[in-house]
Amino acid sequence: SNMGYGGGLFLMGWTGGYVLLAMLLAPYLRKFGKFTVPQFIGDRFYSKSASTVAVVCLLTASITYVIGQMTGVGVAFSRFLGVTNDTGIYIGMGIVFMYAVFGGMKGITYTQVAQYVVLILAYTVPALFISLQLTGSVLPQIGLGGTLVGTDTTLLMRLDQVVTDLGFGEYTTSVPGSTLNMFVYTVSLMIGTAGLPHVIVRFFTVPKVKDARSSAGWALVFIALLYTTAPGVAAMAKYNLHATVNSAVATGGDLYAAEASLEAEKRPAWMKRWEQTGLLAFEDKNGDGRIQYYNDKPTANAESKAKAEAAGWKGNELTVNPDIIVLANPEIALLPNWVIALIAAGGLAAALSTAAGLLMAISSAVSHDLVKNVINPEISDKNELLVGKISMAFAIVLAGYLGLNPPGFAAGTVALAFGIA
Repeated sequence: SNMGYGGGLFLMGWTGGYVLLAMLLAPYLRKFGKFTVPQFIGDRFYSKSASTVAVVCLLTASITYVIGQMTGVGVAFSRFLGVTNDTGIYIGMGIVFMYAVFGGMKGITYTQVAQYVVLILAYTVPALFISLQLTGSVLPQIGLGGTLVGTDTTLLMRLDQVVTDLGFGEYTTSVPGSTLNMFVYTVSLMIGTAGLPHVIVRFFTVPKVKDARSSAGWALVFIALLYTTAPGVAAMAKYNLHATVNSAVATGGDLYAAEASLEAEKRPAWMKRWEQTGLLAFEDKNGDGRIQYYNDKPTANAESKAKAEAAGWKGNELTVNPDIIVLANPEIALLPNWVIALIAAGGLAAALSTAAGLLMAISSAVSHDLVKNVINPEISDKNELLVGKISMAFAIVLAGYLGLNPPGFAAGTVALAFGIA
């Protein structure tokens, strides 16, 4: 939502990675007959050292990924339980610990199936409502390119006008660096996605090589359903946020007119609720009792700076954590409470299911690939299981601690993990 067109590289990289996985990796890994990536590496290169290096790489990528999931869990719990973001992360750590440590691979597999159903419903149902509300089209994929209800202006055209007038980069053209940077970033995400340990390990659980290929194909279908919805959700969330803070967004009037900015005392309930989490903050810098939301950084264009100065604006007064945009979207659009609850459940399902899969990969890497195969081949099955559970618990604590001060927003942290993988 914040990155605009440039955010598409995440979708291309993640989706492309599953194509690589389905065509080039999954069937052959399953055919080789090993059950973890370090096992495959060790046997393929006839080296325990190579297996140990694979374990270290797996742990680094997986723990980084879990940090992103814990960040998302903290955001969701903080809003819907009315607690701080830090407390939300602690609650998430406890829940993940309970069903990951005591559930095992079979338990986690079944919970992830159920969680995907919740996730896809939570993501698509609000998207249908919001797309219909803004563009008259029930499908967000079509609504993204459609015209706003009651106007002749397309959603993306109006969004571009608004964000550039307020000093931000144009939504449909903003990219993180050069074309070469975009290409390298996308390829890195593709390769990283194909190498994610908690995804690869799923293909070792099917009985036949043919099943590994078909399961990867079905995964692509369900991933495409989610990812083709994402661009529309992002653009509509961005538009709704600006329209809430500035009434001229919807009317087409002067964005810098005094009466266009939202009166602080009349800010909607959803803003006040998110303020309690610390993930959204308002500061009346010019003392006019209204909220000015714009780009006051040096990167803003000269025209927007001049307009802001002429209007008496003294700096951006609304700080919004990028991780809350999609979760807050149904509230911003004034959708029914059951839809808001649904997206909360979906956000938690996505984060918790992924975290559980990652923790299982971490557990098997430490207990089997490192301790059993390298350090102590004589270890009993009981002690191996104990080592796995201890390593899983340690990973939860470490990821939760780092999730309190993550290296970036949730999607960015996840992308970092993909690059490492």
